[in-house]
Amino acid sequence: MYRLLVTLSIMIALASFGAAHAADSRTLTFGGRERSYLVYRPAGLNGPAPLVVVMHGGFGTGSQAEHSYGWDAMADRGHFVVVYPDGVRRAWNAGGKCCGRPERDNIDDVGFLTALIKTVSHAENIDPKRVYLTGMSNGAAMSYRYACEGTFPIAAIGPVSGSFSYSCPKPHAVSVMEIHGLNDHNIPFNGGHGNKAATDVQWLGVDKSLVPFHAVDDCPPPVVKQNGPVKTTSAHCAAGRDVILIAISGAGHQWPGSQRAGGFFAWLLRLDPPSTALDATSTLWDFFKAHRAD
Repeated sequence: MYRLLVTLSIMIALASFGAAHAADSRTLTFGGRERSYLVYRPAGLNGPAPLVVVMHGGFGTGSQAEHSYGWDAMADRGHFVVVYPDGVRRAWNAGGKCCGRPERDNIDDVGFLTALIKTVSHAENIDPKRVYLTGMSNGAAMSYRYACEGTFPIAAIGPVSGSFSYSCPKPHAVSVMEIHGLNDHNIPFNGGHGNKAATDVQWLGVDKSLVPFHAVDDCPPPVVKQNGPVKTTSAHCAAGRDVILIAISGAGHQWPGSQRAGGFFAWLLRLDPPSTALDATSTLWDFFKAHRAD
């Protein structure tokens, strides 16, 4: 009976994640590896389109990110293309000592993302001035690293529950919106070591991760607004750029407004139930669409 229940549970889980995706599954050979990714293009989308690259968290996948965060539906409404790449061994080499096998094997994820953006841009007729990166946790940290070292001109990044685990004093001039729970125990808001099963590294405090962007974007002192549990610290900077931090009281390590994660890895990472204080996906898209690269 127990084995039957386990089998049924696995079948249900597979059905929830494996139900026919509208995204196309593709591969790209880079660094001697075949790398996989999903592409979602809304039906009837014409002309040069914006591109949002969504990076899963540690132990996640592109398929999981597509299922969890609601970007396909947002792309239908906002008329843009979404890409969900897969990290090597379910992780990204986001710099420092944060990232398991990709870090130990020195995987060039910065180079991979550049090749991915160029490949998708050619195949999908992407507007090169409207390319954006976002991600959860380890994927969020990867978006920060790309903003430091990437060679494709990104207009904006939108890390969720992320930070830096290494020094980046001179990032590229990009707009940034970070969304972070004040009760995050994996990547603590004020910095320090996170959950040993997930991110047993020294993370910068979230506000400190944004300091280099304030400098390079030539930002004035930020303005702070409080709306219930949501505290927004905004700096409207030179050349139309913005650096914004959204801190959510009572929220932990999660993507606000997403579907609640389940299974072994959610238990291992001690993922928290998603905050309902805001919808991170719609908030990020509203931010992205207001910005263009130089």
